[in-house]
Amino acid sequence: VLQKGLKENFADAQVSVVDCPDLTKEPFNFPAKGICGKPRIADVGGVPYLIPIAKKEKIYDLNTVAKDIELPGAFILGAGAASSKTVGKNAEFIPIVQTKSEKKPAVNGSYIAQINPADKGCLLEKYSSKYTDCEFGLLANLYASEGQPGKVIEVKANGRTGELNFVSCLRQTLEKHYGEKPVGMGGTFIIQKGKAKIHIMPPEFSACPLNTDEDVNNWLKFFEMKAPLICQPVIVSRDPGFDLRVEHTHCFSHHGEGGHYHQDTSPDSVQYLGYFQPAELLFRIDRPAETHLIGRD
Repeated sequence: VLQKGLKENFADAQVSVVDCPDLTKEPFNFPAKGICGKPRIADVGGVPYLIPIAKKEKIYDLNTVAKDIELPGAFILGAGAASSKTVGKNAEFIPIVQTKSEKKPAVNGSYIAQINPADKGCLLEKYSSKYTDCEFGLLANLYASEGQPGKVIEVKANGRTGELNFVSCLRQTLEKHYGEKPVGMGGTFIIQKGKAKIHIMPPEFSACPLNTDEDVNNWLKFFEMKAPLICQPVIVSRDPGFDLRVEHTHCFSHHGEGGHYHQDTSPDSVQYLGYFQPAELLFRIDRPAETHLIGRD
């Protein structure tokens, strides 16, 4: 299904079932070996807690989320917002956490991407270099598993010929094929070659209400960042009525760049390599009572 859809948007695409590579090794350096074992997705909070006006009191803990999704000790990947209570400002959160279990403390391999006050560029930092908690704020889209090795879906796509970004192509392909039935996936992919359009939220929350997508885009800071970028997508083919963010991807690198992935900007040369696992369960945590569809791409 995925290969057929990708070939409509990329010059070359191959999808196969393989053994998950050891994710504790380069370039991932994750605290868990794989993305298998009781795979599940959690959509926590939501964009309505960020815009039009940020609800800064919305703070969550990944160890608590792991218990909420009935998988204490889960290995969690995804995309979210940093806890402004901990960090002291607004920032992109790239969660990579082996949550605590009865036997072991949490291992936090997360990153945060923020606007560098010195040069207004990207400042990417290992979360554990400054903080000891496993908190985040406002919103997150999370893929959780036991972090085990096992069979995964390997996706290779080179040379983008269509308009859709890699993640949207995967999601829309699933939606087209499965229709009313929601299919969710998570995991990791690398932009191996090329460049990508990435945003980072400003350190200050907007004092003025952000009421349109245009307002949001004028507030966000956009960058072109270079490969290799290690990305963490969470995808649900369609929202079955839980006010989900159906796709959300954050990325980091070992050269100091990272943030929220939008699209590659070098379609001819871009190369993607990803490892995905379909999720068995979906959890909706702290769904906003008042909602809107602004700022969701």
